[in-house]
Amino acid sequence: MNLNKIFLIGRLTQDPETRSTQTGQNVTTLRMATNRVWNDKSGQKQEAVEYHTVVAWARLGDIAAQYLKKGGLVLIEGRVQTRSWLDKENNKRYTTEIVAESLQLGPRSAGTSYESREPMAPRSSMNDVRRPASVVRDAEIPIIGEDEPLSAGVEESEMKIDKDDLPF
Repeated sequence: MNLNKIFLIGRLTQDPETRSTQTGQNVTTLRMATNRVWNDKSGQKQEAVEYHTVVAWARLGDIAAQYLKKGGLVLIEGRVQTRSWLDKENNKRYTTEIVAESLQLGPRSAGTSYESREPMAPRSSMNDVRRPASVVRDAEIPIIGEDEPLSAGVEESEMKIDKDDLPF
């Protein structure tokens, strides 16, 4: 059995960038950072940051572009993918990115709703002018509750790993 699944919770390091492929399909690129905090052997607090490139296709990318902005908290569920291409000098280049399969927006500020950028319809080519599309209702967008613990919806027995359950 194989599994290629990733969950990231982090903040956007820049506003989402949307473009269209030559076939007219929308793709949105998100750049995000995740932090890791631990204590080293001497008890000193250490912190490391990892930066990720996430691509979201079609409607998922449209929602990300409409509601997310730099600094926003987001949960991404997806898979890892490595692509290769030849650059202008005929050198083979590689990039590894996360292909988003779903996302959840971070908590809203108290008493406010998400401020959306004006939603845009897909372009049929790179030269077409973008036009407004239908608006997504806030109720349709999954949101992480501000006071919701990370283990919400997980049974206590699922949180503990029993060594007898490990296959190795």
